[in-house]
Amino acid sequence: MTADNTAAPAAVRQHRAVLAVEAEALPADERPEPGPIAIMPTEEQTFVDAVHAGGGAVAELSDATRGLVWLTYRDARGLAETLETHPQIGWVQLPYAGVDAFADILAAEDRPGLIWTSAKGAYAQPVAEHALALTLAMLRVLPKRVVARSWAAEQEGRSLYGLRVVIVGAGGIALELMKLLEPFGTEITIVRRSTDPVAGASRTVTADRLAEVLPDADVVVIAAALTGGTRHLFGAPEFAAMKDTAYLVNIARGGLVDSDALVAALASGAIAGAGIDVTDPEPLPDGHPLWDEPNCLITPHQADTPEMTAPLLAERIRLNVHAFLEDGRFVGVVDPSEGY
Repeated sequence: MTADNTAAPAAVRQHRAVLAVEAEALPADERPEPGPIAIMPTEEQTFVDAVHAGGGAVAELSDATRGLVWLTYRDARGLAETLETHPQIGWVQLPYAGVDAFADILAAEDRPGLIWTSAKGAYAQPVAEHALALTLAMLRVLPKRVVARSWAAEQEGRSLYGLRVVIVGAGGIALELMKLLEPFGTEITIVRRSTDPVAGASRTVTADRLAEVLPDADVVVIAAALTGGTRHLFGAPEFAAMKDTAYLVNIARGGLVDSDALVAALASGAIAGAGIDVTDPEPLPDGHPLWDEPNCLITPHQADTPEMTAPLLAERIRLNVHAFLEDGRFVGVVDPSEGY
């Protein structure tokens, strides 16, 4: 993975420009001890190259290992066992933006000297692109038309231009989505935990005011982290607060939405439809009621495919290897107490 901006893909070059501003160096006394880095459970050449590009050395797991790049979301137990048997590890890079699968480990390993980093923000561009695609598909009634076998007697569909969009979350995905929505002249409300306003949004409100902003929304996009406090953030009360012409788009985590409540809202017409890339449970089982809802468009967690994310994760690894070995400017630092 080269550090030359002219040779990197456009998405990576833009990502670097953002991170150059966002990264903040940890104080020297809070940085982990540098040393060899292990890539697990299986080494992949793209990420080995990224470690080398960051100035690091890849070696098999041993008592000398000080950094760990963990490449799977499915083996949390394996990560826990690795940290238990190798407590000298001072930095762990996780593979995705969401870290809910590792929540128990984060809590158990919340100790001084251990830095956790994730891919939060790294995949913002492709995921925001997918959120826009789902939004447009729902507004233009594409789920109905894609299965149609006859010409419609009546024309349907709405334009995105000038609509009111509520985005729940204020991370990288939300910021990228706001950029994509600019040409449509939408009125954007950001819902976030902090009271700090988000530049470019018409208004920013705290999460406890979600119910206040839902009634005016034409589109609600969920782009928040899944934590103990946000599970089932959207349930029957939230769907009841939305207009029956409004659409829900979820590209974050399935657990943010009560699936039974979503089924009921779609079946009753409480909301106009939903475009979801994530579900609870996931994978969504065959025969689940959501598959039968004509106004629900489901994509199988493909907003950021491996082909899209590999170079972006490699760049995140490169940056954090350099931080680990040199300047402490880690990107995507996870706060174990907050869960993201």
